[in-house]
Order: sequence, then structure tokens, then C-alpha cells
Amino acid sequence: MKNPSSLLRVVLALAIGAVGGWVFTLLTMPLPWMLGSMAFCTVAAVMRAPISAPARVRPYMIAVVGVMLGSGYSPAMLDRAGDWLTSLAMLWVYIVVVGGLGLAYFRLFTRYDPVTAYFCAMPGGFNEMVMMGAEMGGDERKIALTHASRVLLVVFTVPLWLRLTGQLDIMDRMAVGVGLGDVAPADYLLLAACGLGWPIARKLRLPAAALVGPMLLSGALHLGGLTSSQPPMVIVNLAQLFIGTTVGCRFTGATTGEVVRALGVGSGLAAVMLLLTALFAWAINVNTGTPFPVAVLAFSPGGLAEMALIGLALGVDVAFIATHHVVRIFLVILLAPAAIKLWRR
Repeated sequence: MKNPSSLLRVVLALAIGAVGGWVFTLLTMPLPWMLGSMAFCTVAAVMRAPISAPARVRPYMIAVVGVMLGSGYSPAMLDRAGDWLTSLAMLWVYIVVVGGLGLAYFRLFTRYDPVTAYFCAMPGGFNEMVMMGAEMGGDERKIALTHASRVLLVVFTVPLWLRLTGQLDIMDRMAVGVGLGDVAPADYLLLAACGLGWPIARKLRLPAAALVGPMLLSGALHLGGLTSSQPPMVIVNLAQLFIGTTVGCRFTGATTGEVVRALGVGSGLAAVMLLLTALFAWAINVNTGTPFPVAVLAFSPGGLAEMALIGLALGVDVAFIATHHVVRIFLVILLAPAAIKLWRR
């Protein structure tokens, strides 16, 4: 099979990801279906296996994740609005500090040109940073590999760290979740209707429209008390498989040297970002009483869907986590182009 079709490449990628998820489950690893599929597909991509990311299906899975994240909103959440305002205000400071130190890191330890270094350092969404960086003359491939390695390392590190430090009893929580038959048919219809938020958000040009639109509609339904249904664990695991496979497949086509360099640079950047994340999470915990692990997941510079899925699988405050990531991405998209123009002058 020298020239497998695109469909066969996708099927092979998902099969490799499923094997990785199964192996990580046997090893009692946290988030096995995401981390296992991510690890196995990354290795397969580096070994030049004929795999492709499930690009056409992924947006629909992301929309499902958005609906699931919206289920984390509840009327009781309004009582903590003051705490949210405090942590969201600190998010501005976090973006400036992380972006500034990240830029200094790239300028000191790499030979990246200023535009490439800038968009590699920004803690924004993967697709948005790659597109903006390319439009402004940066090296699209370096930006893509750097952000892919950042997401890979952060998504791997955070749940393992939470498990090793005993911050959360991950293995107990991984068994928590409702079955497919535990959700009423009427609730399934309501949640399915939340998918309409995707085209609405795209029309409004919101960031990560496939996730944010369904999440907002689902959140409105849950805040209004129209439904209180929780996502079946089998759907959470399926979403983990698709998203983990996609992250791993981002290294397809890169040479071994490129991947090693990207992971080397990305590990230094991830270490700086995670150290700052821990400091800000501690400050949020002291000032608002938000549990430290929840604050870590809310501020960790991983992908929006990836970090929110970790929170969802661990059974923590996913509404808090998802909202902070949406705001972070929106702020970076809004401020990054203007900031680099000022810096260039």
C-alpha cells in the first residue's frame, strides 16, 4: 500500500490512536485515550507512517466537546461571579508576562526571526497563531511545529503532574461518568440543537467557532435550568481519541531533526509557561479560594479543547476552565497583531 487514499490514512491514524489509548488504559495512565493516541500518533508521524489527521471529522467532534463543556455551567455558578472576575483580570497580566518571557526566550536561545519568535511565544490558539504569523511574514512551519510541541508537552505534563503530586485522585475520577442510556431522549435533542451555535459563532467571527458557539448555547440551556444532563463518558473518551490523534498527526511530514528541535525548543518554552502558570494558580487560590488544580487547568497554555477535556474527564469545574481559555485566545487574537506592529516601529 504505497499510496493509500486519504480515508485509509485517517483510518490508520485513528487505529494507531485507539491502540495507544488501550495501552495507556492498561498502564493506568491519566487521560489514556487522549495521551495514548497523542503519543502513538506522534511516534508514527516521526517514523513516516502514512497517516493523516481526521481533519473533516475533528470540527464536529470539537462541536460535541463544546456542547459537553456547556453542561458545566449551572445557576449555582452565578454565586461565584466575583471570583471569576478576579481571575479573568489576572489573565491579562498572565498573557503579557508569559508572552514577554516567551519572546525573550526565543530571541535568546533560537535564531528565529523576530516575527516567527513573536508568534511562537504568544499563548494563543494553534490555528490562529500559525495563520497570523504567516500573514505577517513569519516562518509558518516553525510556528506550527513550536505550537504543536507546546500543546503536546503541556497536555502530557499537567495530568501526570496532578497525579504524581496527589492534587487530584485521577484514577477514581476517571471512572465517573454517565452512560449513553442515562441521558433522556429529550435532553439529547436539546443538546443536539446546541450545534447550531457553530454557524452562528462563525458568522460573528468568534475564535474557535466550532467549540465556542455550541458551548455558549449549551451553557445558556444549563444556566436556564432547561437541562442538567451530563456528557456520557463514552463520548468524552471518543472526543479524547480524535483530539489526541489530531495533535499527534501535526508532526506528519516533518523530518526527525525538525521534530527533535521543535520538542527541544518547546520543552524550554513549556517549562517557563508552566512555572508561571503554577505561580498565577497559587495567587488565584489565595485570593479567590479556587482549587489550585482547577486554576492550573484554567491557565495552562495547552489547547482549549485539550485542557477543557482534561477538566471534564477529571470531574472538576470545566465551565471555569473553558471560559478562561476562550478569553485567553480572544485576547491574544485581539492584541497580538497590534502589539507586533508597535514592536516593529
